[in-house]
Amino acid sequence: MQKSLIELTLSQKPTDAELKKLKEYFKEMPVDEILTGLKFAKNRWAAKDSGTLKVGRKSIIQKEVHSVTTEQAQWRLKNWKMMIANYRRRGYSYPTISRIKKILIQKSKKKSK
Repeated sequence: MQKSLIELTLSQKPTDAELKKLKEYFKEMPVDEILTGLKFAKNRWAAKDSGTLKVGRKSIIQKEVHSVTTEQAQWRLKNWKMMIANYRRRGYSYPTISRIKKILIQKSKKKSK
């Protein structure tokens, strides 16, 4: 294994545990894999910093179906084409929309209180 010295300027001083982890990663992983991971992390950090990072699918689904009553679920299913158009306008993917539909079907079958 060839040894190379890398000098970095960091925004804050890393802890001993962080330095140990970095050394471990550079020792075990190929440099191109580390660069790919850093590129992903940088893009995620930039999206988070600018406020454009989308929330996860699970929380989107919970937001959509959390307090839906049986009647509301039945109405949404009857007007499903309109609901799909609304979801697509909001940027939801088809897998997310199908998961919402699955939960709405379950809620529509429950007895209303």
